[in-house]
Amino acid sequence: MPELPEVETTVRGVAPHVSGQLVVGLEVRNPSLRWPVPDDLADVIVGQAIRAVSRRAKYLLFAFDAGHMLVHLGMSGSLRMVEPSTPLKTHDHLVFSLSNGMQMRYHDPRRFGCVLWTFAAVDEHDLIAHLGPEPLSDDFDAAYLYKLSRGRKLASKLFVMDSKVVVGVGNIYANEALFAAEINPNKPAGKLTKPACERVVAEIKTVLAAAIKQGGTTLRDFVNSDGQPGYFKQTLAVYGRGGQPCVSCGEVLKEIRLGQRSTVFCRHCQR
Repeated sequence: MPELPEVETTVRGVAPHVSGQLVVGLEVRNPSLRWPVPDDLADVIVGQAIRAVSRRAKYLLFAFDAGHMLVHLGMSGSLRMVEPSTPLKTHDHLVFSLSNGMQMRYHDPRRFGCVLWTFAAVDEHDLIAHLGPEPLSDDFDAAYLYKLSRGRKLASKLFVMDSKVVVGVGNIYANEALFAAEINPNKPAGKLTKPACERVVAEIKTVLAAAIKQGGTTLRDFVNSDGQPGYFKQTLAVYGRGGQPCVSCGEVLKEIRLGQRSTVFCRHCQR
């Protein structure tokens, strides 16, 4: 699944090509995504300019004068900027034609993503209203995490992956951040000390910032907006390395399932 760094990379890649451009045409080739594409989406956005592109959690937000289009890449989605003459792919479900002569195509083989519209303030949308703070914002700090974790029996890894706690810390980056913070992913969140929360927050910020800088993680179903994969996977310390030696101590890394997700950690380094 594209995680926050991949979504941020997509925003940065797409924004220069679409910001300020009019949508001169929209072809919905398959409306059956996670939620149906609104029947009147073309009526709403064709002839309107895309004012800006931003991100909230893993949602791409396309701002128009009338409202916002919300795009989620789901498990296998991507956005590509192409010339109109570029052959369509089987799973190019939406094709946005722009006034600069380019097309933005939403591609999603598994169709777990979505393209939605809201006339209301985007922060009030049901999918966004209850989200936690952005991980790279000042709102996400050790005091906040410590306060929210009190009395929680949930495993620390599942706690930081909860979008109501903090958004965008997916499986890959939760593994990596907790390893760097020397926290056992099974440790109940309520047992995290203040210093531990400081380390967790700092490492989440560090690992996500590094991933964004390097263009995201190379995932099988993900390509960046320019069609190239990210390269952060080359530096992963634990994710996908179960049974291999720890990069810090040489201990064999243990792989377990937490919340039905693969979790890899070092029993010696992470307490």
